[in-house]
Amino acid sequence: MARHVYGSGVAWDFSTDPEFDRKLAWMREFVREEIYPLETLQLDHATFLRIAAPLMETVREHGLWAAHLGPELGGQGYGQVKLGLMHEILGGCEFAPPIFGNQAPDSGNSEILAIAATPEQRQRWLEPLLAGEIYSAFSMTEQGTGADPTQFTTSAVLDGDEWVINGTKWFVSNVDRSHFHVLMAVTDPEAHRHERASMIIVPSDTPGIELRPISSMNDPDEMPSLHTQAEVTYTDVRVPRESLLGERGGAFALAQQRLGPGRIHHCMRWMGVCRRAFDALCERAVSKSLHGSRLADKQTVQNWVADSAAAVEAARLLTLQAAWKIDREGAEAARKEIAMIKYHGATVMHDVVDRALQIHGSFGYSTDLPLEHMYRWARAARIYDGPDEVHKVTVARSVLRGYEPRDVPSEHVPTRRAAALEKYGDLLDASALR
Repeated sequence: MARHVYGSGVAWDFSTDPEFDRKLAWMREFVREEIYPLETLQLDHATFLRIAAPLMETVREHGLWAAHLGPELGGQGYGQVKLGLMHEILGGCEFAPPIFGNQAPDSGNSEILAIAATPEQRQRWLEPLLAGEIYSAFSMTEQGTGADPTQFTTSAVLDGDEWVINGTKWFVSNVDRSHFHVLMAVTDPEAHRHERASMIIVPSDTPGIELRPISSMNDPDEMPSLHTQAEVTYTDVRVPRESLLGERGGAFALAQQRLGPGRIHHCMRWMGVCRRAFDALCERAVSKSLHGSRLADKQTVQNWVADSAAAVEAARLLTLQAAWKIDREGAEAARKEIAMIKYHGATVMHDVVDRALQIHGSFGYSTDLPLEHMYRWARAARIYDGPDEVHKVTVARSVLRGYEPRDVPSEHVPTRRAAALEKYGDLLDASALR
């Protein structure tokens, strides 16, 4: 009888060496003392970059710039467990990832370029991207297709030595500030559903590209300092044949290599948000009184604290276990674990932030505290990089493959009793069977 087995019998080890622990300690202080204050300022993007420049240089001096990449590309080759621990610190403030050179979508695009780019593409796009001299966009999602990229219609057709691109992409982050797009387009419509699309590099100044800015729940400002979104329409956009990134028809495989580890980083950043919200929850609980006793002495608040503490630790360990599996076996082997942390971590973050906001009342709802901003970000987490429902399907299918259908349940007591009597009957006292 097949059963699903949780765990492999191999001990999980998330420990890190003392030298790396010192780097984490430095990061905690640096992010708290130097980056958190930026949240309180009204910064346009240019001003943020000017203020961030010396901070970025400090990060480089500590050898922590673009740490998601291997040493051959200027990174540290830390692996996903160490990167996860770093992103837990960076997640506490949205300004921290770009100051450490690993913000989305540039970090994911640099990983794709590191894997699939030609030497010429690396020189033109990857090297300046890693240096923080240029920025990129990941042009993938299409409106109305949900989380099913096999339904994409944006096309790229070879015409001589050029790709001709037509179609519309939706909710493309920071595309108005990017120097190039990594575009997922259908190049082989008659191929297998997972081999229809290819990745193509499209310079942002190519004729035929039109942007329509989109505001969002988590970034309603007209001029946000970090994140923008837009609908991107490509009309007869022409790029050279050499703009193909990786193999023709290989977009799905490349996207998985990009999105899998990236979700580890997302989820550990969420743990950073959770820690900060949890601290606010607990501080409020011990600081304020109501009806003759502290909030901390109210059973409801105690339940919030206890439930939040357990949920955050569980989500953190689940995420580190997924990171550990990627380090040992690769992203493909960890698809179930990656999907699980995506929907579980997003829900935990939402619930913890919601409790922190609730205990502060209208104070938490106001912009005098960062909780309302965290709350809006938390809601977005259940949508981007694939909605929760899609990831739950992935997990459920993986789990259910380990089971076989049975006419009689495996735990059926009469059937088990008959088998037990056949196995042990001659050893039993007859009186025990009455």
